[in-house]
Amino acid sequence: MCLRILCGCNGWSNPRGWVQSITKKDSMPSARHFLTQGKRRFWITAFVSILLVTPGLSPNQAQSQEPGSPRASTSPKKPPARASYVGDEVCRSCHQEKGKTYLETSHHLTSRLPSEHSMAGKFTPGANILKTANPYLHFEMSVNPAGYFQTAVEDISPTKTFSRTERIDIVTGSARKGQSYLFWKGDQLFQLPVTYWTATDSWVNSPSYPDGSPHFDKAIIPRCLECHGSYFEWLPPPVNRYSKTSLVLGITCERCHGPGRAHVALNRSKSPPHSGEAEAIVNPASLSRDRQLDVCGLCHSGAGAPIESSLSFVAGDVLDDYIYIPYASDDTVVDVHGSQVQLLKRSRCFQSSANMTCTTCHDVHTVQRDAAAFSPRCLSCHQPKNCGEYPKLGEQIARDCVNCHMPLQESKVLFSNTGGKKIVPMVRNHRIAVYAESQ
Repeated sequence: MCLRILCGCNGWSNPRGWVQSITKKDSMPSARHFLTQGKRRFWITAFVSILLVTPGLSPNQAQSQEPGSPRASTSPKKPPARASYVGDEVCRSCHQEKGKTYLETSHHLTSRLPSEHSMAGKFTPGANILKTANPYLHFEMSVNPAGYFQTAVEDISPTKTFSRTERIDIVTGSARKGQSYLFWKGDQLFQLPVTYWTATDSWVNSPSYPDGSPHFDKAIIPRCLECHGSYFEWLPPPVNRYSKTSLVLGITCERCHGPGRAHVALNRSKSPPHSGEAEAIVNPASLSRDRQLDVCGLCHSGAGAPIESSLSFVAGDVLDDYIYIPYASDDTVVDVHGSQVQLLKRSRCFQSSANMTCTTCHDVHTVQRDAAAFSPRCLSCHQPKNCGEYPKLGEQIARDCVNCHMPLQESKVLFSNTGGKKIVPMVRNHRIAVYAESQ
């Protein structure tokens, strides 16, 4: 199931949960306020497929599938039991080197609790303000002993101000490109309206939020948490209701290796396995190429709608049995954001190789930030002298293959409308090819 709530709330005629404060001002423009022009309507758009959750229906029964998508199993698959997972700390007790370097990766940091170390945005006076296209509305970011907060402040009249404050409960994003923030309302999880944008080192409107309008109602659905967390208990309806204490943040070791309790018990037993024997754990490197790609493709193949319950896919499974991904035809444009596996499969390098996968270039256990450092992987197959730019650039082309053949490009689906401007991130295109703009 995948719902995307673009916007939806009524006008700000003292909505519940808002604090009204009285202020005195010398003057105020008499223009009719943007936010008090009557009630807004709820707009909900379907993102691949729409799930109509009603009491008494399981996630599988409630799900609507796209025409031509695989049929859901008559025996719905369930996520592994929480007790079958042991957590990263137990993994690090044996795999210390990999465990230590993994702590700094974007996967591990994709969600975490707010703290001085995890919050990338500035909370100092002046830098903690986001002005909007609406001159009567701004957002303030603040911190105090009780936590980190976002506040929307609206000037209703020369003497009246409405404000709504919500605490930042979860940080999503490693801050390589940015961070968004989530908050709990009871046991329902929502996205906050202000995001931190790394390229501009500033606060911006969260993607898909309208500029100049205060929304705190974008529901966080299971498909979001499945790629920005490692475990949760979903308790619909409504679609964004979870057990708060069940959340395991960040991408943990067991998201790619499968539940580890049996593996730990086996290796701590009196008769641990010898080298080469079954280890009761998944080593993705030992899987077939398609199954290796499925491990990454769960979150890097583009938009997908669940066929089975979220978190039921385990490394080694066939992804198409769990997620319906509308694979694009070769002549269809695929956005650079979140579609790395689809783009890689379009590459001549991939198509001419029998064993190329994501981990041919990526080591997920360590931080990789320098694009030029990937060049040796390219040169294991390609000779610099065969490059069309060699006569002009010479041997220096061997120092940076990636920025020419996998350039950074603007995403067409991920952007922020802030201050009347459209802010678009630059994302690495994973289709390895010759690009005219890189010549």
